[in-house]
Amino acid sequence: MDYKAIEQIIKTAGESGLTFLEIETEGMRITMKKGNSNDEPKVKTEECVSAEVQDKQEETIVEEANKNNEEKKVQDENTVSVVSPIVGTFYASSSPDSEAFVKVGSKVKKGDTLCIIEAMKLMNEIEAEVDGEVVEVLVEDEQMVEYGQELFKIALK
Repeated sequence: MDYKAIEQIIKTAGESGLTFLEIETEGMRITMKKGNSNDEPKVKTEECVSAEVQDKQEETIVEEANKNNEEKKVQDENTVSVVSPIVGTFYASSSPDSEAFVKVGSKVKKGDTLCIIEAMKLMNEIEAEVDGEVVEVLVEDEQMVEYGQELFKIALK
């Protein structure tokens, strides 16, 4: 349980008529008691050593993810994501024994076929909307894809 979740629980308990609340999750126990003299709940937390280590690991992971996101923002300004317009099965090529339409490093022009998505026995060709270079293929051949799921990243020329 992260800090914001605990903070929200305290706020909710403080605003409600609850006088006692005890939560135990992920090796952590939180006990809150509200007395008559103070409207804010008193909070007591008990953590297992493993939960403390896990929380510190999660904080480190979050910090690393934030750094990576900052780096990606710069890259994202020059890249375009191609997303699935429908739910279906992703095919990288026109037949099982054919080469993939594109792979990482492929140069594409607007209108080039990137893949096929099969939905209800209909084959839908997904075309590039920009000129550029495929820098990332985010799905595997014959994988089910969802509406709006990222399929490719294309670096603009």
